[in-house]
This record gives sequence, C-alpha cells and structure tokens, in this order.
Amino acid sequence: MLPLERRNWIESQILANGKVEIEDLSNELNVSSMTIRRDLAELERLGKAIRTHGGAISPDSLIREVPYSSKESRNINQKKVIAKNALPLIPKNANIILDSGTTTLELAKLLKSRNDITVITNDIKIAVELMDSELKVIVAGGELQTNVGALSGWPTQEFFKKIHVDLFFMGVHAIDLKAGITSPSFEKSLIKKLMLDSAAATWALIDSSKFNKKSFSTVCPITSLEGIITDDGLDLDIREEYEEYVAINYCGGEHN
Repeated sequence: MLPLERRNWIESQILANGKVEIEDLSNELNVSSMTIRRDLAELERLGKAIRTHGGAISPDSLIREVPYSSKESRNINQKKVIAKNALPLIPKNANIILDSGTTTLELAKLLKSRNDITVITNDIKIAVELMDSELKVIVAGGELQTNVGALSGWPTQEFFKKIHVDLFFMGVHAIDLKAGITSPSFEKSLIKKLMLDSAAATWALIDSSKFNKKSFSTVCPITSLEGIITDDGLDLDIREEYEEYVAINYCGGEHN
C-alpha cells in the first residue's frame, strides 16, 4: 500500500470511529509504529486528525474554545435556571469559587443581593458583575484570555494552590461518561483541577447540550464531583446513565 493510500485509509477509520490507536493500525496495516506516527503527523498537519497519546482522534469530535460574544446568549434560559438551582446550595458565610463561564456568570448575577459570602473567581466579567455588590470579591491574577475573559497562567495556578473554600462551581465545556470533564486546553484543565482541589465540594454547572461530548484535555472523572446541575433538555436515558456515578440536580427550564 502506498503512503497516500495508507493515510487515506487511516483517515477513513478516524472518520468512522472518531479515534484510532497506533498499535491497532500498525497490526492492521503490517507496518511499524514509527510509520503510523509519521502518517498521523501528516494527517494532523492537514487538519484531518489530532494526535493523542497512543493514537489520534477526529478534529470534529472535540468541542473547542468559543469566544464569549458567541456563547453569551447560547442556551441562556437553561443557564439561568441552572444558576437558580445552584443558589440554595450556598450556605451563609461561605467562601466559594466561581469558574469562568457564562453559566457561572448567571449565578453571580443572583448573588448580588447577598452580603455574607466571599466569591473568588478567575473571570473578569464575573468580577465586573459583582463590582457594585456588598460581597467580598477576590480576583485571581494572571494573563487575560482575550475574547473570553478568563485569567490563567502561573500566577493563577499559584493562587489556587494556596486557598481553601467551601464550594467550587465549575463551568464545563464537555462531559462524557468515560472521558469525564474535559476542556479545550491543558491550561484550562489545570486551573479547574486546582480549583477542585481547593474546595470541600464541587458542583458542575452543565447545560444539556454538553453531555456525551469531549474536548481536548481531561479535567477530572465525574466521580470527583459532589454533583451536577443541569436542565430539563437532558434525555432521561442519558440522565440515568450518569446518575449511576454522580448525583444530578435536574431542573425544569424557563421559557420566554
């Protein structure tokens, strides 16, 4: 088989299955692992694959970072009702982390009438939202991700290594039973892990469109969560699958 024919065949397997393993391809095509790695590197260069440890996945299988302006109004009613159902989980005088994201921003809006909690965040839009409130607000330092509003980098990492809070409300890009919680970059995954480690309990705020999806980098298994808050758009059979591993607060939606 010529190299081009081999790469075309590998591409077809990626499209059909969503992923491939180097060892399997090597055995199937009777070529060395190094040859397969070169083929995958070329497919990645052409934008037809994303290499992973031990193989490759389809670019279409990943949820990528979305600019804030593009996601601000997406599933907004679901995000509002998720935030509403997260609110009773916050006890008086609690210290909480609000992850960056539009769903956590909706929760921040509901917190503005309170004056008894401390909010820590790495999201400048959340900080601005709470600027005129009576809450104590602490903003993690770091490099600003333009068009998104999140802060990251080593100052952010060091900050979250040194604090301890009661609750962490995690924003989620994608969730899958096997892959767990995933995010678009290693940096975002690391920040979320550090937030999770600093909290006594973590609740993930996830609208139903993000279930059974994957992004690039693993954050944590779903069993690391205290629970999930989602909306009524989640199919019952999917909900039951996830409830075998984690508690789900399943709430009805708001309608215009």
